[in-house]
Amino acid sequence: MFNKIILVGNLTRDIEIRYSQSGVGIAKTAIATSRKFTSNGEKKEEVCFVDITFFGKSAEVANQYLRKGSKILVEGRLNFEQWADQNGGKRSKHSVIAESMQMLDSKSDNQQQGQQQQYQQPAQQAPQQPAQQYQAPHGQVPVYNEPAPQQSGYQQPQNR
Repeated sequence: MFNKIILVGNLTRDIEIRYSQSGVGIAKTAIATSRKFTSNGEKKEEVCFVDITFFGKSAEVANQYLRKGSKILVEGRLNFEQWADQNGGKRSKHSVIAESMQMLDSKSDNQQQGQQQQYQQPAQQAPQQPAQQYQAPHGQVPVYNEPAPQQSGYQQPQNR
């Protein structure tokens, strides 16, 4: 199975960071993404709000550099959360566990104009092929290039 999501949007609130008993940073925020389209000749915009969770060093980096309104690209996996509300009713939602992020705002206030910051969560499982990130020139939307699939030892039989 494959669980990968890439979102580009603006943060809807400041980062809320907490630390686990073992000292691992856990940061939560949300992102707003939008889709523009035309329906029956009328221009429309659809906005989607998604909660995001950062862990470890990426939580600390996000807390240090990101604020409400910051534009970011987040790559991660979907997570389905379930809980019981105060009245005992079952609640659920999807959120994103961030594995890497790229800050897309120009950093004229913190760094040189037009530079982009990028942080990728260190792998905590078996090493995988590193993701290939492309940083577009200032003012253009970045493109994410999926790593080439690993070739298996299987060869398709040839027709005789």
